[in-house]
Amino acid sequence: MGYRDIRCQLADRVLTLTIDRPEQRNTITYGVLDELLDAFARADADDDVRVVVVTGAGEFFSAGTDLAGSSGGYGPDASGFKPLRGGSRDVGGELALRVFGSTKPVIAAINGTAVGIGVTMVLPMDVRIAAEDARFGLPFTRRGIVPESCATWFLPRIVGIATAVDWAITGRIFPAAEALASGLVRELVPASEVLPRALEVASEIAAHTSPVSVALTRQLMWRQLGAPDPLSANRLESRALLALGTRADAAEGVAAFRQKRTPQFPLRVSRDLPDFYPWWTEEAFDG
Repeated sequence: MGYRDIRCQLADRVLTLTIDRPEQRNTITYGVLDELLDAFARADADDDVRVVVVTGAGEFFSAGTDLAGSSGGYGPDASGFKPLRGGSRDVGGELALRVFGSTKPVIAAINGTAVGIGVTMVLPMDVRIAAEDARFGLPFTRRGIVPESCATWFLPRIVGIATAVDWAITGRIFPAAEALASGLVRELVPASEVLPRALEVASEIAAHTSPVSVALTRQLMWRQLGAPDPLSANRLESRALLALGTRADAAEGVAAFRQKRTPQFPLRVSRDLPDFYPWWTEEAFDG
């Protein structure tokens, strides 16, 4: 995968995507977004990728949208919106939806300050690890616009409605300690240790879990957030247990546990997801 604005490295079944514009504080352009979209699509299709880690080069994770040139700004004729399917949609939202739909778990290694889309792009990721001295901010109302990248859906579900509204309507910059206390990030470490720690978590997932089980679990968790009753979860979990319980990964998981060894799961996401996946599409409901 050769890109201009992001670097890709696959090692030990973990794909690291690095936003590589340190001189521009890793601000986000159309080019960055398109490259991330392509990289996530390729990762989903590659069974050698078990986990995706996203980080930034240099001192910043991302200082937000690039407002300095033709690739910055908001509006139908600027770069904040991208024509899609006959209309104008926030392309940051396209990335958020792509990450949301990923069959691979995604870890954000927030190596430095994250502002604007630098925050909103990590919301659909599963684990967020940040530098102790990182700062965060959602300054959209201070620019005369509103949050993007589906943040008004994700952020209240992660940190609660009161904190989400506070951050969004004030547009203030807040420290990493507040991000940790509110649940935006899982843990704080020194900046130099952010990526190694994220890779450690990713390696644990890659080494010890079934890729098919992880893909299903990730989507069960996210897509049940709006379910009106736990009966929905009971029905879906029952289907998943019936589909996977007699297959090779379940047998291997039990055998590895009994033999005190690392499991070697044979099932692959590209071919072995159960027939009812994806269950949330119109076609699935019609069936």
